[in-house]
Amino acid sequence: MVTDGVLDREQDPEYNITIIATDGGKPPLSSSVNITLHIIDVNDNVPVFQQASYVVHVAENNPPGASIAQVSASDPDLGPNCQVSYSIAASDLEPRALLSYVSVSEQSGVVFAQRAFDHEQLRSFELILQARDHGSPALSANVSLRVLVGDRNDNAPRVLYPALAPDGSALFDTVPRAAEPGYLITKVVAVDADSGHNAWLSYHVLQASDPGLFSLGLRTGEVRTARALGNRDAARQRLLVAVRDGGQPPLSATATLHLVFADSLQEALPDLSDRPVPPDPQAELQFYLVVALALISVLFLLAVILAIALRLRSSLSPTEWGCFQQGLCSKSEPRVPFNYSEGTLPYSYNLCVAHMGTTEFNFLKSTSPLHSTQDVVGGNSPGALIPVPVEDNLTSHPETLTPDSERRCSPIWRESQQALSRYSHIANCTKPHNSYKLAPGLQQKLTPEFKVRRLQRIPAVTERTKNQLKYTEGPGRTSGEFRNQRTMAAVRKLSDHTKLVLLCLYLQMPWESGARQIRYSVPEELEKGSFVGNISKDLGLEPRELAERGVRIVSRGRTQLFSLNPRSGSLVTAGRIDREELCAQSARCLVNFNILLEDRVKLFGIEIEVTDINDNAPKFQAENLDVKINENVAPGMCFPLPEAIDPDVGVNSLQSYQLSPNKHFSLGVQSRANGVKYPELVLEHALDREEEAIHHMVLTASDGGNPLRSGTVLVTVTVFDANDNAPVFTLPEYRLNVPENLPVGTQLLTVTATDKDEGANGEVTYSFRKLPDIQLSKFQLNKNTGEIKISEILDYEETSFYEIEVQAEDGGAYIATAKVLITIEDINDNSPEVTITSLFSPVTEDSPLGTVIALLNVHDLDSGQNGEVTCSISSNLPFKLEKSIDSYYSLVTHRALDREQVSFYNITVTAADGGSPPLSTETHFTLQVADINDNPPTFSHISYFTYIPENNPRGASIFSVTALDPDSKENAQVIYSLTEDTIQGAPLSSFVSINSDTGILYALRSFDYEQFRELKMQVIASDSGNPPLSSNVSLSLFVLDMNDNTPEILYPTLPTDGSTGVELAPRSAEPGYLVTKVVAVDRDSGQNAWLSYRLLKASEPGLFVVGLHTGEVRTARALLDRDALKQSLVVVVQDHGQPPLSSTITLTVAVADSIPDVLADLSSLEPPHDHDASGLTLYLVVALAAVSCLFLTFIILLLALRLWRWHKSHLLQMAGGGLAGVHTSHFVDVDGVRTFLQTYSHEVSLTADSRKSHIIFPQPNYADTLISQESCEKKDPLSLLDDSKFPIEDTPLVPVSSIFTFAFL
Repeated sequence: MVTDGVLDREQDPEYNITIIATDGGKPPLSSSVNITLHIIDVNDNVPVFQQASYVVHVAENNPPGASIAQVSASDPDLGPNCQVSYSIAASDLEPRALLSYVSVSEQSGVVFAQRAFDHEQLRSFELILQARDHGSPALSANVSLRVLVGDRNDNAPRVLYPALAPDGSALFDTVPRAAEPGYLITKVVAVDADSGHNAWLSYHVLQASDPGLFSLGLRTGEVRTARALGNRDAARQRLLVAVRDGGQPPLSATATLHLVFADSLQEALPDLSDRPVPPDPQAELQFYLVVALALISVLFLLAVILAIALRLRSSLSPTEWGCFQQGLCSKSEPRVPFNYSEGTLPYSYNLCVAHMGTTEFNFLKSTSPLHSTQDVVGGNSPGALIPVPVEDNLTSHPETLTPDSERRCSPIWRESQQALSRYSHIANCTKPHNSYKLAPGLQQKLTPEFKVRRLQRIPAVTERTKNQLKYTEGPGRTSGEFRNQRTMAAVRKLSDHTKLVLLCLYLQMPWESGARQIRYSVPEELEKGSFVGNISKDLGLEPRELAERGVRIVSRGRTQLFSLNPRSGSLVTAGRIDREELCAQSARCLVNFNILLEDRVKLFGIEIEVTDINDNAPKFQAENLDVKINENVAPGMCFPLPEAIDPDVGVNSLQSYQLSPNKHFSLGVQSRANGVKYPELVLEHALDREEEAIHHMVLTASDGGNPLRSGTVLVTVTVFDANDNAPVFTLPEYRLNVPENLPVGTQLLTVTATDKDEGANGEVTYSFRKLPDIQLSKFQLNKNTGEIKISEILDYEETSFYEIEVQAEDGGAYIATAKVLITIEDINDNSPEVTITSLFSPVTEDSPLGTVIALLNVHDLDSGQNGEVTCSISSNLPFKLEKSIDSYYSLVTHRALDREQVSFYNITVTAADGGSPPLSTETHFTLQVADINDNPPTFSHISYFTYIPENNPRGASIFSVTALDPDSKENAQVIYSLTEDTIQGAPLSSFVSINSDTGILYALRSFDYEQFRELKMQVIASDSGNPPLSSNVSLSLFVLDMNDNTPEILYPTLPTDGSTGVELAPRSAEPGYLVTKVVAVDRDSGQNAWLSYRLLKASEPGLFVVGLHTGEVRTARALLDRDALKQSLVVVVQDHGQPPLSSTITLTVAVADSIPDVLADLSSLEPPHDHDASGLTLYLVVALAAVSCLFLTFIILLLALRLWRWHKSHLLQMAGGGLAGVHTSHFVDVDGVRTFLQTYSHEVSLTADSRKSHIIFPQPNYADTLISQESCEKKDPLSLLDDSKFPIEDTPLVPVSSIFTFAFL
């Protein structure tokens, strides 16, 4: 028995073989034997991961050791061949840093975070995980795991401007006293190290000396005047501004603004007298040059003296220099014996070794224990610094290198600041638990900071007081304002006995359509979904019965204003209701519609009164009103003014007028016949044009609402010379009736006014005095002839009456008014409309007589006889129409139905009005007659699932389901539908629809992966039987993400006035100064939401740089005087989708130290340039350069001579074969330079044969190390080995990554 094919244990692990042996006799005899063959496994299958790749989201600041993901791979082999172990094969992280970030469990494949991730440092990384079995040879498979670090709100906003002055005092901004409301005073600039919404900053005023005087831009931080400045306002104002980010919970920072009201610099000088005068930079530069020249000269002189002394020493006899011989002046200290026979040259070091592993520092001389707040001085050197350990329980939030405010005014601080600025770009503090202090000469405390590449000054921040911020909503928008106070329950006006009798009659006639009126009251401007009334209670139903019994709202024509809440059984608003838009100025605003109970085909009339709230202020038709009056007008003369319009009604409408004080005029209020109040300007004292030709007044119209609202108009009275006759209309009131649908341009009438004056005073011009904007577009008036024509088609159904007020004005400013009353007559121009409210199709053939088939609504927009509509159907149909309430008709069965004779009916309903000639409309619909049914449809699968990418076109086909019904004819017709469900508050039917005939699922909207990622629904397949039978199946729809959202820039935002936002960059800004930060978010996920920032265009390239992933805009170099005051930057924000999408933002950077224009005046106070001082500076620079060059040349010559002598002695030693009397060389440290030293460890081996000498320089690692200069000076090289905590040959390499140099020349 041999194999005939390839064996596969994973398919057939064993074979049961039966061998039958048969002889050739008659009858044949046979026997059989059973053999079981087991297949032994070999390692021929690699592990297989469950997914092709993994993507996991981890929020930053996660606890170390937390599980972030799990991968799983299966191997179909057996035994050790199927045992899978997991490991990390590769990563885009550095190999050394990989193990400090993540680890994977070898047995379970769980990936653990070894540290707390920081979104600001690392936003994503990718791992290649390997699954390897234990077979021989082992097989493995790889899978990629991408870890996306999400941002949390862990960084508080940082205020960049306003900052404190260099002397430590608070800066101030000046405001001219003539500043108008909206005047830009200054701008608070802040940044947030977070990203997305966590970096979206908002600005709020916490405290102000004079509340209401200033306003603060919510997103821009711009401080503007809210009103005009008054004489009572204090000259100095203080604002406490809070900057809050958009994170949860939000973090904030505060800044204090000092404002001085002054129109000129002289007025502000008293407030500035207590501020120190800034030093003269020219004098300081000359002082530094003199100090540098003196220092280099002294060093040059000392070097010359030392060289001469060494030369003299070598030339004189040893007896004359006996005191300098070895051993006479040396200290008794251990020496290392020299072994010249082995060819090793003695070489000594002056070492300062620091071991950062345990935050220890080993100095040449031990020091006493120090406290965290103790100032430490290394010897007498004023620039020496040593580290001071800080307790471990300090917080790890970012801190800043903050100078002590008590010493900011000293010249030493200013000098150290200038020295620090030259080396600040190489600072990189990485230890959050170490603090350092300068010597008493500086009295500064330095504290390390995360990710800070520069030194900066941070102003004092007032601690935020809790419960000081209040959040208020807009007026009139409080949720539930009217729900508990004004909402009225439905009122029934029948007595208890009458209700009982009607209830009995109703129970005896279950199929009769009836109605009753239910009334509610609701205020306008409620939010969507606000409670109106308990409709289920008023209908005598439970809330759950509303859906079961098919209760719904039916209305015609207009947009539906109300809806039913099936859960609570309440009638709620379907949207915002504007009473003025709905009912204009009617005394009562009633909305009528009907509610249908489909199971009993019963209608209920609903009447809702929309009450008015004070949401409209009185408004004049024009902002400015010009009134012309002759100077000879007698006192007491009245001049009518246009009245204000308030769409509200009742007490919320216009109530009173008020005129600003004026010695010549007063205000009178009159009432028209219809009760409308209009103002009149009453002349109190005679006018004199030569004394005052123009008068300005403000007319204010107020309503009586709560809160009170008002509107104003500027009244300008121009005084003219005498004109004693006013125009007079031929009629005070013109009336005419016109039919609707007149052609445009038809002349309606001509108004005529005459003036007895001559010349310009007798020329009359016509204009509309009071006409709403809607009516103004309907008519046009010839200002010279008074002809009124139609400019748009007049529609009776829109407006049936127009009241127009025409004004006639002569050249002398006299005005006469007349009314034009136009009545529109209706004509039969609208056909009836038929709406099928409900259609019950199909209907079973055994339906009883009187069964309601359809509910129809008819309507005609015309009025009177033209609007009376009658409906009819064909007489040969087994149906009839019955009149219901209002304009509803019910289509009911009149004869028995027989499906075998007629399976469907095409019904035509004809609606005709009573006009002449009559107009009619036909509506067609089909009624199906259904057979009985006994088999439900059956789906081909138990469940379905499908995928669809987002942004799919609307109406696109998604999936198709199929169900079969074994019944015949109509009973086999399967109808597909979806179960009612809600997704994020919206019905499922608004997302997808299904073809009821084919089962094809269509997308009704473009899906958005950012809103939802999965839709689960139930598809119902029901036949047309009676009763219908159905079955359902679950369908899961998964939405795939596409790169469809461009990055959205949250900051900076454009100001509300449309101008470009301005960022500030002080001229003293050093390279790396943070100007602003571009904050953007992308609503996509994964790679599609990974943003990068690039500088697309700059007015001066090379001046600014943008962080690739942070969006921080920093200076690339120091600002120069030739740099323009205004810089324009175009920053592009791009995601990593395919194709990538991007957005751009234009930044305007102003190179200035403050915003107000008054600072420009300060430039005129600069002292004139001293030409003598400039010449002295030039001479000092030339002298310093010359001395430095001589010093450098001298040093180079000494080194060359020294090397030449060493080479010569080396050749002699090789020739002589030995060395004798060589003194140990010492490394001479240079005192006087206040520097954080950088120490290197060298391994040096020098042999007699220089060609075979080896010098090894180990590559340094970087760590923060501070070395005391004095400690290195007070120990010689050999004593260092005694005080060290480890042997010199085992000393770890501790190079320094941060170098701080304080050089005082």
